[in-house]
Amino acid sequence: MAVRIRLQRLFPQLLLTGVLGFLIIVLSLSSEYFLSWDNFRNILDQSSVHILLALGMTFVIASGGIDLSVGNVAAFSGVVMAVAMKADLGVFSAILLGYLAAFSFGLVNGLVVSYVKVNPFITTLASMSIARGLALILTGGVSIYGFSASFKFWGTGSIGPINPPILFSFILVIVGIFLMGYTLWGKYSLALGGNGEALRRAGVNVNLYRTSVYCFSALCAATAGLVMTARLNSAAPLAGATYEMDAIAAVILGGASMKGGRASILGTFIACLTLGVLRNGLTMMTVPTYYQQLFTGMIILVAIVISELRSKEE
Repeated sequence: MAVRIRLQRLFPQLLLTGVLGFLIIVLSLSSEYFLSWDNFRNILDQSSVHILLALGMTFVIASGGIDLSVGNVAAFSGVVMAVAMKADLGVFSAILLGYLAAFSFGLVNGLVVSYVKVNPFITTLASMSIARGLALILTGGVSIYGFSASFKFWGTGSIGPINPPILFSFILVIVGIFLMGYTLWGKYSLALGGNGEALRRAGVNVNLYRTSVYCFSALCAATAGLVMTARLNSAAPLAGATYEMDAIAAVILGGASMKGGRASILGTFIACLTLGVLRNGLTMMTVPTYYQQLFTGMIILVAIVISELRSKEE
């Protein structure tokens, strides 16, 4: 019985792994360049931003919430870093300011959701608009570009066979697995979505923990903003648009329940890789990029339907 329950919980990850393997086989047969290390490195590099955003989103959805602001907060964080560097602040100070700017959004989101009891969808929808508006105001609607080599390193540099964005994503995946599986904070995040009232009656400060989840998501978004800005050598106020949809899709595909209480960091990671391989394959087959949004929307819908059906069976 225990083995059966374990297999049921692992089913989304096992299915995703199978889909990922199938895609790799099909695409390797369609292009001789697909299996090259350069192409795999490109897939990991391009997926890194989505992995970073999705990791934070995993904890938010596990707690029974949603964060629609992550894409715009990432862009705003990058803009703050760019403005600070153009004001002759050092790279470290500029990055720190970017993280503080993102953290402030996570803190406000968490406080409004936890203490004011405003619906997470409405709260983060409003903060999404605020973050985008502030980014446009700071830049005047024009991208800021031309940064030092020490800053660009975080997006385009090399650390042996990989680059910093890939390293960031791998480190955060490991940290996320540890936090969710081996710490009270991670277990409480799941419990918030499973039965927050029972957690509260057990004497846990649920408002504090729920707020901290949104702060963690914002810090993941700041890391994504650092990668985007450094990689492009440009801070665009409209960067990161719709990235929150990709993050939600990855989290649900990875086995999380939209109602909270169930999530998998490893599943989210595999889902991001699967979507990254799919995008790479579509690009290699010269499929127009705007079809990717269509496919992502369809994937989200299918994933939510499957998640709801699985919730009813449990």
